[in-house]
Amino acid sequence: MRRLRRFLQLRVSDQFLLVEAALLLGLVRLGLRVLSFSTLWRLLTRFSGRPSRSSGAALRQADRVTWAVSVTSPYVLSARPCLAQALAAQVLLVRRGLPTLLRVGVTRAGRGPVQAHAWMETDGRVVTGGPRSELERYTPLLALESPTR
Repeated sequence: MRRLRRFLQLRVSDQFLLVEAALLLGLVRLGLRVLSFSTLWRLLTRFSGRPSRSSGAALRQADRVTWAVSVTSPYVLSARPCLAQALAAQVLLVRRGLPTLLRVGVTRAGRGPVQAHAWMETDGRVVTGGPRSELERYTPLLALESPTR
């Protein structure tokens, strides 16, 4: 009940953003289970439209997208949420006029297993996936930009 009360105290625009983020995370999670990555990427980029030139207001929106994805993720996603978070953030960012760059990298600690991680960037800023200092330990394998006009 306390969470609902806090949700209702938010600005309407933040309420809509949280609902949008939760729905996208659910759709992306489902898409990752039933579609190939290339098909899902193509559908998401088509759904999100094309970014226009970013403005100061749009850049402030990146912080709101980060907040919305991080708040809703625990309720929608299970383990290993990084790729789903990055893909949902991609749609939210592009719909707000920001270009995106999905990065996937791998790391290996000693003789341990290889670990993969995905994160989303916009205008050189990390939006999902953790702080840049943590991401530097990953060797980039893939970088996909959102289509531009």
